[in-house]
Amino acid sequence: MQAKETKLQDIIEGTKQYVIPLFQRTYSWENKEWDILWKDLIELCEAENPRTHFIGSIVNMPTVSVPEGVAKFLLIDGQQRLTTIFVLLILLRNKARDSQREDFAEEINNTLLVNPYKKGNDFFKLMPTQVDRDIYKNLINGKQNETESQLTKAYNFFEKKLRQVSFEHDKLKKIISSYFSVVSIVLDTDDNPYLVFESLNAKGKPLTQADLIRNYFFMRIHVDNQDEIYKNYWYPMQTALDESLTEYIRHYLMRDGSIIKQNDVYYALKEKVSQTNAIDYLKELYEFSAYYQRLIYPKFEPEEGLQKYFYRLNRIEVTTAYPLLLNCYGNYMQNNISKTDFVSILRTLENYLIRRFVCNIPTNQLNKIFSAVYPLLVTKHQDNHAEGVKSILQNRGYPKDTEFYTRFKETKFYGAGDRQIKTKLILETLEENSAHKEVVSFDNLTIEHVMPQTLSEWWQNHIGEDWEDTHEFFLHTIGNLTLTAYNSELSNDDFTSKKKTYDDSHLELNRYFFPIASWTRTEIERRAEALAKQALEIWNFFGQESTATSGLKEVTGTSPTGLKILGQQFQVQTWRDVLEQTLNTVADLEPDKFEIIAQNFPRYLGKEKNKFKAVRQLQNGFFIEVNLSAQSIQKFCSQAIETIELTCDDWSVMVS
Repeated sequence: MQAKETKLQDIIEGTKQYVIPLFQRTYSWENKEWDILWKDLIELCEAENPRTHFIGSIVNMPTVSVPEGVAKFLLIDGQQRLTTIFVLLILLRNKARDSQREDFAEEINNTLLVNPYKKGNDFFKLMPTQVDRDIYKNLINGKQNETESQLTKAYNFFEKKLRQVSFEHDKLKKIISSYFSVVSIVLDTDDNPYLVFESLNAKGKPLTQADLIRNYFFMRIHVDNQDEIYKNYWYPMQTALDESLTEYIRHYLMRDGSIIKQNDVYYALKEKVSQTNAIDYLKELYEFSAYYQRLIYPKFEPEEGLQKYFYRLNRIEVTTAYPLLLNCYGNYMQNNISKTDFVSILRTLENYLIRRFVCNIPTNQLNKIFSAVYPLLVTKHQDNHAEGVKSILQNRGYPKDTEFYTRFKETKFYGAGDRQIKTKLILETLEENSAHKEVVSFDNLTIEHVMPQTLSEWWQNHIGEDWEDTHEFFLHTIGNLTLTAYNSELSNDDFTSKKKTYDDSHLELNRYFFPIASWTRTEIERRAEALAKQALEIWNFFGQESTATSGLKEVTGTSPTGLKILGQQFQVQTWRDVLEQTLNTVADLEPDKFEIIAQNFPRYLGKEKNKFKAVRQLQNGFFIEVNLSAQSIQKFCSQAIETIELTCDDWSVMVS
């Protein structure tokens, strides 16, 4: 058996063929795996000096081929990632052909995809299992596949993603071939590939990067010191962090401002540790592990003031800021910053993240934003880290008051994933801001919709003629949400019945309803405005207010003259055109998320034409209601765009 680290280009260049054996499963990667690979690729493209990125191992063994055939290798492990890479390269080749870049297309084709001077099956560098073979050959040969498969789904996934980026395709190809790294394991011809495959895929705990790092350290520590060093430093750190150990080491390594991907932790550490500094480096790694344990498990933090904010930050997902927080904690422990300053930094981070959450700003840039903060603190704000953090973050996607205030009233707070956790924290904070004389426990409270998620006939009559629009747009907004311990009991009771329960509540959030006689769109908007004003006081703007950005502008009475989505211009003449083109684009780019939008807005989207008053049909067969005001269309499109994690910079309407 031979094993070596090598670039992907070395694996696939040259006259050769990888054959996937029958005992392997068919190609089965899905959106989750494709998305991870794509994000890795894009991050490397965005890096000024990309580091080699490890994508896994390729296990193969030479197999007998006829004398005139190409050198064949049985691909025992790694077929999923290697097949995906080939699909990506096919896509880049096809895009080059579409752009009349024949030289670039032929370079990809003849060096990375096929053996150009071979005939029959030897023509292909990759030979999938029989089930996938014909579909793969059609992709290589540029032919249409009549039947859908995971291979065609993968191609379509990456084709849509490719349309959303502006990188030169040459750079994407270079990253794939020259910066993607694998461990190539070549078995001897007398090894049993079935047994090897079985052992590679056997149940059990895989070797983690932390395990590799541990071995790397102790290979550089004298045998006489190993037991003591292990007992005093490595073992306590490993026990405290357990499965979070690799992630901790990654965040520790990122304290200098570098960005290290999860698969690159071992390689990044190797660059830092040598024979001469191994023990000192491990000691510091152990010291900071105690700070990390307190950050992720606040119960271990002895200072109550810090513990409170660690708990709060964990609820709004602050993982990307851990390298910065490790530096701040280290400075606090070394008395370089005061506890007051450390708390101020924690409050600033919460403020920054809450405002971005409310304004639906995507989180995919936070890793880069936070990694840049500490180097700037050291060079420009050495005397005052607390104010320095504010100064740096205020220019990095930090919503100003006008935008925050507007979006706080309009955003759909309640939703899937971690939205409910963040929304509950926001409601709790609004309640605490009411200056209670006694402490309120929130443990048994849940989020309650005043206007319920399912409307009874009473509610429909109560809300009025526009009950469908009100329910669609205001159900999950802050004005319609509160906290209660009686969520299941209240259910979809009428407002009069709900008020009796609210009146008995100790929460100021619920005392608000005491003088309210009805609960319609007007009352929801009025309460949202009151809560938004409180939010401005709690998460007050920490930067210098200049030209404030606004939320959705008033568009009633305007006529659209153009629509811009991801840099592409569309001609539109009416707001109905805007709606149709926006939803066609969403359906094309993110069909799964389009389904979510359709589920959330059945009043406007559906497959049954007769449900709507005035309809247009989208390219995917869905029907849309177009008997809407300009303001409703703008709001609906904005929420659709946010669902696929785009921003107002990616979608805009020119009006006259």
